Amino acid sequence: MASTQKAASPGVRRLVIVESPAKARTIAGYLGDGYEVEASVGHIRDLPQPSELPAELKKGPLGKFAVDVEHDFAPYYVVNPDKRKKVAELRRALKDVDELYLATDEDREGEAIAWHLLEELKPKVPVRRMVFHEITREAIQRAIETTRDIDTRLVDAQETRRILDRLYGYEVSPVLWRKVRQGLSAGRVQSVATRMVVERERERMAFRAAEYWDVEAELRPHGEQSAFTARLVAVDGSRVATGRDYDDLGRLRSRDVVALDEEVATRIATGLRQAPVAVRSVETKPYTRRPAAPFTTSTLQQDASRKLRLSARDAMRVAQSLYENGYITYMRTDSTVLSDQAVRAARHQAAELYGPEFVPDRPRVYAGRSKNAQEAHEAIRPAGDTFRTPAQVAGALSGNEFRLYELIWQRTVASQMADARGSTATVRLGGRVASGEDVELSVSGTVITFRGFLAAYEEGRDEEREAEDDGGERRLPEMERGQALDVLRAEPESHRTSPPPRYTEASLVKAMEEKGIGRPSTYAATIATISDRGYVRHRGSALVPTWLAFAVTRLLEEHFGRLVDYDFTAAMESDLDRIAAGEEERVSWLARFYFGQSSEGGGEDAAQGLRRLVEGLGEIDARDINSVPIGDGIVVRVGRYGPYVEVPGEDGGEPLRAGVPDDVAPDELTPEKARELLAAQNDGERELGTDPETGHLVVARSGRYGPYVTEVLPDDAPKGSKPRTASLLRSMQLETVTLDDALRLLSLPRVVGTDPESGEEITAQNGRYGPYLRKGTDSRSLDSEEQIFDITLEEALAIYAQPKRGRGGRTAAAPLRELGEDPESGRPVVVKEGRFGPYVTDGETNATLRTEDSVESVTLERAVELLAEKRAKGPARKRGAKKTPAKKTAAKKTAAKKTPAKKTAAARTAGSGNSSRAS
Repeated sequence: MASTQKAASPGVRRLVIVESPAKARTIAGYLGDGYEVEASVGHIRDLPQPSELPAELKKGPLGKFAVDVEHDFAPYYVVNPDKRKKVAELRRALKDVDELYLATDEDREGEAIAWHLLEELKPKVPVRRMVFHEITREAIQRAIETTRDIDTRLVDAQETRRILDRLYGYEVSPVLWRKVRQGLSAGRVQSVATRMVVERERERMAFRAAEYWDVEAELRPHGEQSAFTARLVAVDGSRVATGRDYDDLGRLRSRDVVALDEEVATRIATGLRQAPVAVRSVETKPYTRRPAAPFTTSTLQQDASRKLRLSARDAMRVAQSLYENGYITYMRTDSTVLSDQAVRAARHQAAELYGPEFVPDRPRVYAGRSKNAQEAHEAIRPAGDTFRTPAQVAGALSGNEFRLYELIWQRTVASQMADARGSTATVRLGGRVASGEDVELSVSGTVITFRGFLAAYEEGRDEEREAEDDGGERRLPEMERGQALDVLRAEPESHRTSPPPRYTEASLVKAMEEKGIGRPSTYAATIATISDRGYVRHRGSALVPTWLAFAVTRLLEEHFGRLVDYDFTAAMESDLDRIAAGEEERVSWLARFYFGQSSEGGGEDAAQGLRRLVEGLGEIDARDINSVPIGDGIVVRVGRYGPYVEVPGEDGGEPLRAGVPDDVAPDELTPEKARELLAAQNDGERELGTDPETGHLVVARSGRYGPYVTEVLPDDAPKGSKPRTASLLRSMQLETVTLDDALRLLSLPRVVGTDPESGEEITAQNGRYGPYLRKGTDSRSLDSEEQIFDITLEEALAIYAQPKRGRGGRTAAAPLRELGEDPESGRPVVVKEGRFGPYVTDGETNATLRTEDSVESVTLERAVELLAEKRAKGPARKRGAKKTPAKKTAAKKTAAKKTPAKKTAAARTAGSGNSSRAS
């Protein structure tokens, strides 16, 4: 598996295949003549949807999963439709070369891509596996000279994960469709991450705040000018209770503390202003702080979130670009180890920039925290045998790319610098107040005498850590025991305990890592998935679960408990790492998981197996699963069109219901808040009068998306009739809107007139983004809502005579960014702002930016990839158009050969070209 091969002699023509166009361009510049570098643009093959299988396979063992669970879990792969052209290009390029180098990433996914390329291209020339963890001239030259075979254990590990996720998703997700809502998904990692966010919100919902009091005083040594602030810590020898002394139900945890109320705190504060106060003790300790280890994927995502306000997905997108363009090492790792040359580079740069005293005598060594093969890389650091400073890359990098590079450079250099040193002093002060109590106050201060690594970098902190630690440096005046102090100010202060903080992306990544849930390469994708699926929303940096997440989590906890158990999920990750290390056989492991063969420590559900678990579910009460009681007989229900609160009607009448606005978090939906919503919904309907033209009653109501007016259709209205409905203008109030207002709104759109040149009708309308004019497909924004009703044809024509402007007043024709030329169409590619968000276009094809793409960080290569995907899909089919059956292509292969579960490594070496791997 790990044989070392030397590159062939000069004059040999070589094809190098990498994953991305950016990486291909960078590497091509280092290799020079004799090498052709092409990009696969990610995976070329995958498991198809069962509906995409050839007709003859749909009724067979592959029909349910595209995996034959009865024959060693053999997967059936097809070339992705948008990669057929790319595969054909690679085949043509392969015909003209003497050697093939597979240079995809050195992790599970990269190894699997290399193996799929080998299987699909079937090269007849020698094949070499080329690996590197940074893209520099020196690293690429070393990699081209020392190659190896494909690591089949890593391929096994990736394939096992892919099959496991297919089995899990395809067995469990349909249960969610039937019992919660169509289109939902469950996943091995995403469902557990969702449960973590939901559990934290449950803690917040159960939380009961406690009020407590203390006293803050400002003092100074008698006869001196330097003042400081101290806080009351003890009364008559008993410690004063703080927020940490209360549990989440607002109860004191210990009887050994004294809880002050407002009266006592005020009495002590008043007494302190007149009391003689002196220093009772001074304790000084040395202060030492060590630098953090170099970045792993997890810690990079956490600090990028805290310091740069980047989401995990954006951080990985930017890091990928930095890696592919040769600025940093490989960004998917949980190793904190630096190579010897990286240590030398960091120490040299620290000494050069900050002085030799900032570098310790011996290099710092950080032990790797992971034993699994997937993460066997260096830590994330600047690329190269010598590091470029942020100032040296400032001309080439900008925006988030520069900020992230600077963060990585700072952390790497700081990791090899000296400790920060200083001293911490804790002073206890005391006196007896007029009411008789002996009171004691305390203050601490830290003085840093040598900044050490802090000159380069300071690790970011989560909000909860910031709340527990004042942080930073506080210098106290020199004091000694018995010294008299003047009290300048003393005030009672009220505090309330705080609920457990919601997860941020940074703290969720940290918690997942601590629990062993997922792996560094999956954290960003997991958070993106639970957000895209509607399970969490972002409120600032906090992750807020939706009521939909509550319903899904409850169903999984009650009926698939083991699958969302933290320990079981972590054990699965460890097992998958054992497969990657060659310590576990994948087929027998998948059989235990799916069919339920005995599994040591696996528990009842594991012994039972996923298939039997799903088959033995029995009846699930969908109404109960989708209900969350919040107190006082009020229930939140997750309905087809969103969550709503429900309370039984009086005397057995119809229940009262009201929609829950999206901006009300679950812990904020108290019984009191629910009653407000019910009152607004059920008492908020106002009869405005009758439309004189139709005779229909017109009412004003409060809806999920705001107040609106609508007509009430009579019982004998034709079947399929829909009432006219219109949202209130921003200037209108539900309580004051009149019948005339309503009739004007219901009359929209208003015909302004006809364009004399084109003959098209111009209308004025009220839309999602405010008031606008419409002429055919051309829309123009209006400045005010009142213009909807009074704008003239002449004024409308004047607006259409001006250049079209987008939201914010920007001329629509002006691109947000110019990226370069599309190699496919030869046209310039630009980023523009569209009605549904930013998109890239070459003037012929438009492709909306994905959630993980930002206007600032999207590259030409990414834009070309998005445009290529859009072209491959072809034009959107109009609603109602008939589907035509797709022509069968060579990509839809026959089912895989079934081979014995036990395979030899020789059957799957890189040079074989015809591996017998089940595929």
